[in-house]
Amino acid sequence: MSKTPQDIFNFAEFTDPCIKCGKCIPVCTIYNVNADEVTSPRGFLDLLGAYQRGKLDLDKNAKDIFESCFLCTACTEICPKSLPTDMVIEQVRNDIAQKFGIAWYKKAFFLLLRHRWMNDLAFKLGWVFQTCGFKIKADINSMSSRFNFPMLKADRLLPSLTKTSFLNSYPENINNGGKRKVAIFIGCLANYNYKGVGDGLLEILEHLGIDAFLAKSQKCCSAPAYFTGDFDTVDNNAKFNIEYFESFAEDVEAIIVPEATCSAMLKIDYEHFFHDQPEWKARAKALKDKIFMATEWLQHHTHLEKLLEQKKKDTKIVTYHDPCHARKMQDIYEEPRNLISKNYNIIEMSDPNSCCGFGGVTMQSEKYHFAKAAGIPKAAMIKKTKADVVSAECSACRMQINASMNYADVDIEFKNPIELIAQALRR
Repeated sequence: MSKTPQDIFNFAEFTDPCIKCGKCIPVCTIYNVNADEVTSPRGFLDLLGAYQRGKLDLDKNAKDIFESCFLCTACTEICPKSLPTDMVIEQVRNDIAQKFGIAWYKKAFFLLLRHRWMNDLAFKLGWVFQTCGFKIKADINSMSSRFNFPMLKADRLLPSLTKTSFLNSYPENINNGGKRKVAIFIGCLANYNYKGVGDGLLEILEHLGIDAFLAKSQKCCSAPAYFTGDFDTVDNNAKFNIEYFESFAEDVEAIIVPEATCSAMLKIDYEHFFHDQPEWKARAKALKDKIFMATEWLQHHTHLEKLLEQKKKDTKIVTYHDPCHARKMQDIYEEPRNLISKNYNIIEMSDPNSCCGFGGVTMQSEKYHFAKAAGIPKAAMIKKTKADVVSAECSACRMQINASMNYADVDIEFKNPIELIAQALRR
């Protein structure tokens, strides 16, 4: 007798301990834009318990419910039992993908994420022809589609493309003195769209006299596929990256990542994903101590703070948004603020820890109405600060917040903290 998905993954281990206290509901991103108990953390867990017991079929209605979670982990952060609701939803999405398949445009996107050369070619062609299909807004590094497609809504902003990706713009090894060396995992959006993040990181390392290894064979961390349920892509990319990291890990002090989602995927979600593959789980775990978010490592392992203190203070006011995958998953929120505050005035928005509403590929395509509804309140918070710049160490947040500010008619510049720090060092 073949095993069912419920037999392979024990959902009950995580759903049964829920005491239905409701502490998760006020912080739940989807509940705040779709006030239905079914689409709340305890609602998700109750349904997953029923699925485990064979009392719930994965029909189209269940598919719609489980694909409505933003995976922001706000519920896990506040849960008295720290139940990983996001992790079990990621697991059931794989069951959904196996039953219903994955939409063609998602398959095409995930195919690109498996092959760097295909990604390079696609984005190069995209840059050449982007003016045919998009209206370019060069001042904010964004563009809007001239047509309506599942992932290219005509009324929203998307990041524009660069002529040459970050990884293809520099040699793999950059010598800044030879005394120290780090590897860089850049992330897809910073590689192809927000290239200034990588440029800024290299500037900072040059000022610090730290060599950089660009690790050009790196594949996408596979977070978009993981959140969608395409576990074949995750398995392929995660194993490749782990083996690749192992090949140079002893030669570098750290693997630094200027992207919250990528860092969380590499450090935390790889270990979760390989829960049923002990060898790969152990190998993923062994690399954790080498992987850092960029501001985290720069704050705790360099003299960057002292360098910044010697530079002039900028008059610009910055407000900082906490990416869910930074603060909630990695407890990183003081480091970027501390470094930025050396040269800029920081003013906090009313709830910097609230999710911006990005939510992954499905939320950005089929359920974009939810992403839009979650993003507009965040844009209003940013506007209320009267800041000149909004910052977050996450390009997914950048993409979503820029789109939300566009809807809400908020004209505020977005910069990764790495870009702000690099600018400060030039003065």
